[in-house]
Amino acid sequence: MRANNTPDKNALLLGMGFDNTDGQRRITKGDNFCLVGGSEETHERMTETTIKFNEKLARKGKHLSELSREEFMDMMRDASGK
Repeated sequence: MRANNTPDKNALLLGMGFDNTDGQRRITKGDNFCLVGGSEETHERMTETTIKFNEKLARKGKHLSELSREEFMDMMRDASGK
């Protein structure tokens, strides 16, 4: 939120993977997210989780910046299956 209590539409979900050993540079961008790095498996898992998260966000009719911390954490846990 900005100082005037309006949602910040520039919110971004950033995912970073650090287990890359094959030298590939993996970058995936989408609506309100950017994923960087990771092994093929890790990057794929981050991508799937983020897509599921965005689907849940769309069903709620909300923007990332409109979520409370608790709501964000609940949705992310649900999207990641953890």
